[in-house]
Amino acid sequence: MLKVGLTGSIAVGKSFVCEVFRELGVFVLDADQVARDVVKPGTVGLQRIKKAFGSEVINHDGKLDRARLGAIVFADEEKRLILNSIVHPLVFEVQNEWLNECEAKDPNGIAIVDAALMIEAGGYRRFDKLIVVWCEADIQLERLILRDDLSPKDALARIASQMPQKEKKRYADFLIDTSNGFEDTREQVNRVFRQLRVFANTGDQRR
Repeated sequence: MLKVGLTGSIAVGKSFVCEVFRELGVFVLDADQVARDVVKPGTVGLQRIKKAFGSEVINHDGKLDRARLGAIVFADEEKRLILNSIVHPLVFEVQNEWLNECEAKDPNGIAIVDAALMIEAGGYRRFDKLIVVWCEADIQLERLILRDDLSPKDALARIASQMPQKEKKRYADFLIDTSNGFEDTREQVNRVFRQLRVFANTGDQRR
């Protein structure tokens, strides 16, 4: 089975790209959703976060206050690294189980793991190929402001907290540019899918 990582900065259109890959029959796992799952009430992940950041990041209903925690870690790189050291190993464990299940279902299939911080966390090394989704910076900023109802200043701060898109693109085996809308993006996804299908069929999975 061909194991593919997919990443990109905030608000560049990764979700739509993954949706198209699913339509094409590719196994797709949203690692960001997994990251939310591993810190649900009653999990080891939430217990570790509470110990590291204090009870003020836990809501009255026992759930993680993602907004409060986000405000803390986006403003402090050291604290962001602490959070990543808690969450990433738990996410990798779930990813590995999922990849094994996919391979059992279809040994010649394609499995994509979508994760925003795949390069920063070093997780991209676990995959045969890496797709980087990107878009022009002004479009990214506009999308983020609209999506999360942020001020331009706050949106720029969130973008700045991540690795620059230019740097991420250097790691890519495949690039998908979402700047020109849904149909253009869909065509690019189809093109990348055909190339991945060749790698999966031939067994040539070297990066």
